[in-house]
Amino acid sequence: MARLLIWSRRASEDLAEIAAYIAQDSRVYSTSVVRTILKKASMLSEFPMIGRMVPEFGDPSLREIFAYSYRIIYKVDSAQVSIAAIVHGKRNLDISLKP
Repeated sequence: MARLLIWSRRASEDLAEIAAYIAQDSRVYSTSVVRTILKKASMLSEFPMIGRMVPEFGDPSLREIFAYSYRIIYKVDSAQVSIAAIVHGKRNLDISLKP
C-alpha cells in the first residue's frame, strides 16, 4: 500500500536553491537534476525502505537515497514518507534533521 508523500518546507526550499544554483551554468542540466530528484522521491511512497539508514543519526526511520551527488533525506512512518531535506553529499548534515 502506498504511503502519503509529504515535502517539508525545508526540502522544497533546498530543491529550489539547487535548481537556481545549477541554472546559473545550465538551465538544461538544472531541469534534469530537479526531474531526477523528483522522480526518485516519488518512488518512496511505494518503496519507502529502498534507501539506507542515514549513518549520522543511526535512526532506522530516517533514511536517504541519492540523486546525482544529492542526498534525499526522508523519514518513514506507518502512514507517510516525509522528505526532510536535500543536501549535497559533500555538505555536513544539519543536526536539526534529527527527530
